Amino acid sequence: MKLVFCGTPQFAVPSFAALRAAGHEIALVVSQPDRPVGRKQQMTAPPVKAVALAAGLPVTQPEKIRNNAEFRAQLEAIAPDAIIVVAYGRIIPAWMLRLPHYGCINLHGSLLPKYRGAAPVQWSVAMGDAVTGNTTMLLEEGLDTGPMLLQQSVPIGPDQTAADLFEILAEAGAPLLVRTLAGLEDGSVQPQQQDHAQATLAPILTREDGRMDFSRTATELRNRWRGFQPWPGAFTYLDGKKLIVHRMDVVDASAFAVPQAAEPGLIHVDNHRLFVACAAGTWLELLEVQLEGKKRIAAAEFLRGNPITAPARLGALTQ
Repeated sequence: MKLVFCGTPQFAVPSFAALRAAGHEIALVVSQPDRPVGRKQQMTAPPVKAVALAAGLPVTQPEKIRNNAEFRAQLEAIAPDAIIVVAYGRIIPAWMLRLPHYGCINLHGSLLPKYRGAAPVQWSVAMGDAVTGNTTMLLEEGLDTGPMLLQQSVPIGPDQTAADLFEILAEAGAPLLVRTLAGLEDGSVQPQQQDHAQATLAPILTREDGRMDFSRTATELRNRWRGFQPWPGAFTYLDGKKLIVHRMDVVDASAFAVPQAAEPGLIHVDNHRLFVACAAGTWLELLEVQLEGKKRIAAAEFLRGNPITAPARLGALTQ
């Protein structure tokens, strides 16, 4: 097929490579504009642009696409059989949805209709799911509401983070996308409507999603920490200073002397180990932390430099 490929981050790179390897013609690559990255704010090309240029393919990076007459004329001149959308990061306008014969085909990192929205991978981990997957679908004007084409399930390990899962889903989704195109072409893949009554949302993450709420159980907090990697992570406050928690684990309270009637957020130090009480009598051990303005260190080292006396608490004392 003659394709236009819309994608921006590393998640889309395996799909781009698989489509080329399958013999499809990628007539144009559409990616978001270069952005400043890092402390020096150096302008950096998105990963999809980088691999497309290395392959000698034409790339365009429109700031806006909805009412972009030049971009529209460019796509209409190509007359693609399909437009492939993988983590592009822009809402596809109606004129673009109607353009290709086979439609605009999206690879979405969840088992739709579950986790529609901007952060399906992160929320599936944060909610403690044991299974997620990929769905190929036809885009329409609603948010991830279009007919499904193919699905595949992928297990989520108990220690996997969203960052781990992104890599796994990206690699697994690439051949699924190739099979989807082949099935559309030979008629073996037929669009199936989603059960909208079963839909759940995966909204874009905010900094506040990383704030630890100790009225949740220890397992819930650890799942959220796994899901919100690499951002917004997990943080709380100690004596008014921000404390980032880089590593944590759920612990059995019988392993140490638990304070009686420990309220959520109460800190307990035992043998150079740092524990915090959570909901329903559950406990987290904080393994690696970083106090505001300081370096990331193991909890034992942190305790040597920051002795904690009872009854100390963790919690959002300041914004």
